[in-house]
Amino acid sequence: MDETSETVTARCPGPSVQDYLDQDSRPVPAALRYERNDYLGSEDIDATRFTSREWAEREMRQVWRRVWQFACLESEIPEVGDHEIYEIGDDSLIVVRTAPDEIRAFVNVCLHRGRKLRTSGGNVGEFRCPFHGFAWNLDGTMRTPPCAWDFPHVAPEKFALPEARVATWRGFVFINMDPYAESFDSYRGTFDEYYIWPLENRYKSLHIAKVLPCNWKIAQDAFIESFHVIATHPQMLPWLADANSQYDVMADQPNWNRMINIQGAPSPHVADSVTEEDVLETFYDSRAFYSAAQGRDLVMGEGDELPAIPPGGTARQVLAQRMREQLASTSQQDFSQTPDAELLDAINYLLFPNFNPWGGAKSNIIYRFRPNGLDPDSCTAEIIFMSAPKQPGEMPPPAKIRWVPEDMLFADIPELGVLGPVFDQDCENLPYVQQGLKAMRKPGITLANYQESRIRHFNRTLDHWMNK
Repeated sequence: MDETSETVTARCPGPSVQDYLDQDSRPVPAALRYERNDYLGSEDIDATRFTSREWAEREMRQVWRRVWQFACLESEIPEVGDHEIYEIGDDSLIVVRTAPDEIRAFVNVCLHRGRKLRTSGGNVGEFRCPFHGFAWNLDGTMRTPPCAWDFPHVAPEKFALPEARVATWRGFVFINMDPYAESFDSYRGTFDEYYIWPLENRYKSLHIAKVLPCNWKIAQDAFIESFHVIATHPQMLPWLADANSQYDVMADQPNWNRMINIQGAPSPHVADSVTEEDVLETFYDSRAFYSAAQGRDLVMGEGDELPAIPPGGTARQVLAQRMREQLASTSQQDFSQTPDAELLDAINYLLFPNFNPWGGAKSNIIYRFRPNGLDPDSCTAEIIFMSAPKQPGEMPPPAKIRWVPEDMLFADIPELGVLGPVFDQDCENLPYVQQGLKAMRKPGITLANYQESRIRHFNRTLDHWMNK
C-alpha cells in the first residue's frame, strides 16, 4: 500500500468530528476543518525502545542532541541576564537573555574542570564557576582566567562556551544542540497553519512536574489517543465522543500530528442509552475536566437548575452558549462569535518529540514528557497552563515550576481542578505498562490502525532519527 496516498477509511459508526463541526452554531476555522489520516502500516512496534538502557543512550545521541525541543518561555527570562536551566538526559544548557532582543543557549559546564556553572535560573551579569572562579560573559566569551600566568596554553578568545541554536515561537523558546540542524521554521512544516491560537498572548499560570515510573514515550503515548477512555475514564462516556475522535497524521509532515475530541456529546459506546439531558447533567457533574483545566469551568452554583435544552437543540449547543455567557461576565474579551468547538473540544497537538499544546479559544494546556536522565524506567511529566489574562495587556508573571512528590496525587493539587484525578487515572496504568513490556514474550506492541495512528506516526519519526 502506498503510504503517501492511501488513508485509513475504517471509522467508528456514528457522527464524525466533521459531522459535529457541520452543526456548530458559529463558523468553524478552516484549521479545524482539515482532516487527513495517511496509512502508515500495521506492523508491531518493537518494545525495546521503552525498556532498554542502550536505546535510551542512543536516543540521547541520535534524537535529543539533534531535534528542536521546548526549553522555556520568553516571559521567564524578560531581562538581560535572566536565565533558565534546561536539562535533558545528561545535557545541561543555560538559556539566557543576552540582549533585549536576543536569547542564546550555552552548555552549562565550566571548561576548566567540568563543574556545572549554574544549578538554577536567576539573573547574573556573568557565568562564574564556584569551584575556581573561571568566568564567562553573557555572550559566552571567556573572561581573563584566575592565575592567568599558569594558563599560558589557554587563549581566552578560543575558550568560549559551546553554544546551542535557539528559536522562538509564540512566546516559547526552543533549542537545538545540532549546529547543522534545519531551521525551526522548516522543522515545523505546516504546523502553524493548523495551530492557530495566540499563545504569545497568554501567561503561564501553573506549572506542575512529577517523576513517573515509566519511559517518557509510554507516558506521552497515553495522552495522544482516546482509545483508552472506555476502560480508563468510563465516567466521561456520557459526554465525550471518544471513539469518534479525529486523528490527523500525515506521512509528509513527520514532525506534527493532531487529535480532536468532541465534548458535550456521548461516546458511541453508550449513545443509544444516553439522552441530551443526560449529556448535560453528567458534563456538569464531572465539571468538564478539560474545560475546567483551561480556566473554563462550567460549574453550577448550589441550588441552580440545569439549563433547558430548547426543542431541536443539543446539550453541546447549550454548553457552548453558557460558556460564552460566563466568559462575557468574567473577561474583557468578546467570545460571541467563537465556535462551539473552540470553547468545548479537546484539541491536542504533538510537535515532535514532546511539545504537546492544546488548542482552544481562551486558555491552553501544554504537556511535556521528558526522559529522567538516561533511566529508561522513569520520566518527567509536566502540565503547564497557559491562561488568558483577565484584562487585555495585563500579563502576570509566569508561575514557577512546582514538583510533586512521588507519594502525592495530581488530585491533591487544587489548581488542576478535575484534570487532577483524571491524570491520576491515566498515570495508574503507566508503571504496569513499563513492567508488562519487560515480562511480555511478544517482541512488540500492536497498534490500532486509526485510533492509535498518532502513536505510529510518532514512532515512525522516532525511527527516522534513530537510524539517521
